[in-house]
Amino acid sequence: MSSRKRVCIIGAGASGLPSIRHAVLYNCDVVCFEASHAIGGLWRYKPEDTDEGTVMKTTVINTSKEMTAYSDFPPQPEAANFMHNAQLLKYFNDYADEFNLRKYIKFHHKVLNVERASDYVKTGKWKVTYKDNEGQQKEEIFDGVLCCTGHHTTPWLPEKWPGQDTFPGKCVHSHSYKDHRGYEDHTVVVVGVGNSGGDIAVELSRIAKQVYLVTRRGTWVFNRIFDYGEPFDFVVGTRAANYLRGVVPTKMSTWFLESKLQHRFDHEKYGLRPAHHVFGAHPTVNDELPNRIACGMVRIKPNISEFKGNTLVFEDGSRVENVDDVVLATGYLLSFPTLEKGNLIPVEDNEVSLYKYMYPMDIEHNTLAVIGLIQPLGSIMPISEMQARVFLSVLTGESKLPSREGMKKDSEIKRRMMAGRFVKSRRHTIQVDFTPYMDELADLIGCRLDMKQLFMSDFSLGMRALFGPNVAYTYRLQGPHKWAGARDAIMSAADRVAKATNMKYKHPTTMETWRNSLIIIVIFAIFIYLLRYC
Repeated sequence: MSSRKRVCIIGAGASGLPSIRHAVLYNCDVVCFEASHAIGGLWRYKPEDTDEGTVMKTTVINTSKEMTAYSDFPPQPEAANFMHNAQLLKYFNDYADEFNLRKYIKFHHKVLNVERASDYVKTGKWKVTYKDNEGQQKEEIFDGVLCCTGHHTTPWLPEKWPGQDTFPGKCVHSHSYKDHRGYEDHTVVVVGVGNSGGDIAVELSRIAKQVYLVTRRGTWVFNRIFDYGEPFDFVVGTRAANYLRGVVPTKMSTWFLESKLQHRFDHEKYGLRPAHHVFGAHPTVNDELPNRIACGMVRIKPNISEFKGNTLVFEDGSRVENVDDVVLATGYLLSFPTLEKGNLIPVEDNEVSLYKYMYPMDIEHNTLAVIGLIQPLGSIMPISEMQARVFLSVLTGESKLPSREGMKKDSEIKRRMMAGRFVKSRRHTIQVDFTPYMDELADLIGCRLDMKQLFMSDFSLGMRALFGPNVAYTYRLQGPHKWAGARDAIMSAADRVAKATNMKYKHPTTMETWRNSLIIIVIFAIFIYLLRYC
């Protein structure tokens, strides 16, 4: 590294915090601008009306604590496997305290614009204009910029339905929904069956007179808990499962997973079965929705056809009278208003063209990146951390990216793959699969696991890395900034999961673990043999 790089990080939320952490590890002079008074971003619940992104008061994370954790900060054993937003915010605060990150954060500092410096072509530097905590507008020059502002701030509203202006009740976007207060004994229509729509419908069904949940195409509903009470991502988020998805015919894996979901409840009977298969769209994670439908407190409806005052007519001809409230859980717009006044990264039909969903490809230098702009089948937090590691490794000269031509080719291949796999939708423009994408990023900086070498040097760890969940700690076993605690964090992950529900739980003995591992190896080997040779 020829000189110490000066780095600007915009936002101190789930993506900004690990960016600060790794900027420090890379010996950068780091400044984080945070517009609000505290860290946490989206995950810091805000009861007041605000332009900031915020979770609902009752929001619980959809991925387990171990799969959500950063690569060098395992969660406490007593922490819930699926943490309430307040508990996740505590994890962020503990993380910030553990690594002394707050001293790099300038609170009440709002970034107004980021633009190429006058000598950008030569140096790749950026000019950041911001308003400080005294309301003064200032400018500073940085070698690199990480934009960690998230993509849940600008609500997307569909075109108005015929007659919508005649509706006398309240019609709000889910961005403005905080809690159930004010909806007691009301008839409520929730539009959209994604995670937010499902959560709102379930919550309101306990206090509203009746809730109707509107969906155009239906959805596959996942439970957070898999067989035997295991977190679902502990089972499906393993390297072994990822490998099987690569060798098992898609129809077979689709049939298997859909059968598991149908075994829990028949999506057709409950009015939710979509025309697309389970891997064709982002699933909805909701433990209670089937029960609320079974109780009759949530009723499924097709898309709205028109409003007639306080009566809603649906595309199947049915109607609901005396509707009090409509909540639009219709997603968000991708936008980058602070990056050259919104002109640096073009957005068309909610699609952006970024290398690895990070780097603009129509500028000369790789000195600015968007962090956390992904919709993963898994947790965003470890991915944001890995993206930050890639950016900082490249910025400091430790790693190199492909040529612009190579970047564009890679992005086009991904775009075609996603278009061929997913239903065309605004929410499927930044979709990634957790393990394959993490491995792609890890390849760029040399921290991807060499499984063959790992098995030869540490068989027990190799077994956990292959058949256990692909936790972020595995990407700190080798490569830049190896973490001495990575092995122990991996080996003890299952124990922390068990202790979340029973602190007296006794983990299997080494002999029991070896016996179970040998059984798994034999079954796995037989299955692969049958696939290849039968």
